[in-house]
Parts: sequence; C-alpha cells; structure tokens
Amino acid sequence: MKKGEPIMSTIDEHTSGQIAQANASGRKPVVFIHGLWLLASSWDRWGVVFDEAGYAPVLAGWPDDPDTVEEANDQPEVFAGKTVGQVADHYAEVIGGLEKKPAVIGHSFGGLLTEIVAGRGLSAASVAIDAAPFRGVLPLPISSLRSAKPVLGNPANRHRAVPLTYDQFRFAFANAVSEEEARELYDTFVVPASGVPLFQAAAANLNPWSEAKVDTQNPDRGPMLMVSGEKDNIAPRAISQAAYKKQLKNPGITEFVEVPGRGHALTIDSGWREVANLALDFVQRFV
Repeated sequence: MKKGEPIMSTIDEHTSGQIAQANASGRKPVVFIHGLWLLASSWDRWGVVFDEAGYAPVLAGWPDDPDTVEEANDQPEVFAGKTVGQVADHYAEVIGGLEKKPAVIGHSFGGLLTEIVAGRGLSAASVAIDAAPFRGVLPLPISSLRSAKPVLGNPANRHRAVPLTYDQFRFAFANAVSEEEARELYDTFVVPASGVPLFQAAAANLNPWSEAKVDTQNPDRGPMLMVSGEKDNIAPRAISQAAYKKQLKNPGITEFVEVPGRGHALTIDSGWREVANLALDFVQRFV
C-alpha cells in the first residue's frame, strides 16, 4: 500500500448492517467470533438467545467468509491465507464500529481471538470457549496433535484451505455425541479452513513475534470467563487450564468452568443451550 492510500475495510455489507442495527437499538452489543471449520451462522441460535435477553448480537464472520456452508464448500479457496493477526484486526475493526463497548464471545480459534481483542482492551466482558492456545501456553496433549494432524501433517497446508473428512471431524469435534448427531453436525456446519492459524499456534512458543499471542496483563481487559469441555480433543483441559493460569495474572475477574461430558462441538451440538446460558449468565453480571 502506498503512502496516503486509504486502508480498505474488511467488513462486508451484512456485518455493516448488523453493526448499524446494534447501534440503532441502543442495546449493549455482543460480538460472536467463530473458529476454524465453522461460519458465523454457527452462532445463529446463540444470537436469538442474547437478543431475547436484551442484547444486540453481532455475528461477524472472518474476512471474505461466504454466507452459507454450501457456498463455502463450492469455493474453498476463499479461506486460504487468513492469519491470526489479520482476523484479530478485522474483529477490532468490527468492534470499532460499535458505539458501545461489546461483550465478546468466541469458540476455538474464535476463543483465542476473543482473548486477543480483550487483551487490547476492546471488550466489556469476554467468554473464551475451548480456546486455541497462545504463546506461553505450553501443554501439547496427544489428542490436540492428532486433531491438528490433517493440517500440520503437510507443510504445504500453511498456504491452503484445508477441509476435514467426517472421521477427522468426528475425532476432533464430535467425539462426545452420537454417530447420528456427529453426521448431522458435519453436514450442517463444517466448511474448509485456513491452514495458517494452526501453524501459527503450533510455532507460537518458538516465535517471539508470533501473532498468536495475548496481552494477559492489560488492566483494561475486563472480566473473562474461560470454558472448557471435559472431553474436548482439540483444546483439552490441560490447554485451557494453562491459559487460565496466564489470564489469572490480570487484575480483572477471571473465571474457569469445565462443562462435564462435552467435546469441542459444545457450541453447536444438542447441548449448546447449556453453554449459551453459562455465557449469558456471565455477561449479564458485567454488561
């Protein structure tokens, strides 16, 4: 970009409309951040719950995300190359368009992005659900390595959009639900994902300049709830607990909840409402 050229916005028309609607409502906004292999539509039911509770939900996708699962599977190349830093800046721009400081709720890599924007002082309260690890989080459980193998197993995937097979999704996301439900979740929600973030997270502790890092000590971080699924294979308790210990260094309120019997699909599976209620109860205490 040449000096003096305007910075191009990463916010699409649909998200701009949600931001405008949230501002016009006068309600406190809640920004939802999805992770890899999902779209913003994975939060649709959560948006209804928070809307009925008096909040203005903003379900913003990552930059250039297609609107539907069908479109995403038809044009997987649009996911390639999106880095943690680029997506974090995108959500910072979304939040910057809001007239009121929002609560932020994220899942998986969306949980990591939630911690990043909270560490920038951009959220009134935040909920990080089964969040991906950041620099300084050291545990590497075997189940996490196996879940990431479809991407990390081939260095060329760093520059690609990587789909999951059903069996890979079953192990990584849907190990705690029935076979029938796992199939339904796979068909309903799963899309390809950028390979870059997984490589960034895997190398974060070797790279002082990693984009997968969180300012855990910013006094403007705000209250934070960290949620872990007991049976999560992608981000098991060892990862969530290590991140929680890092976040405890913050002067703000930091809480941790483990949800019994739940895997990484806990925000989209048949028990999603239990997790949504946990997040809503926390947000209502502070926002």
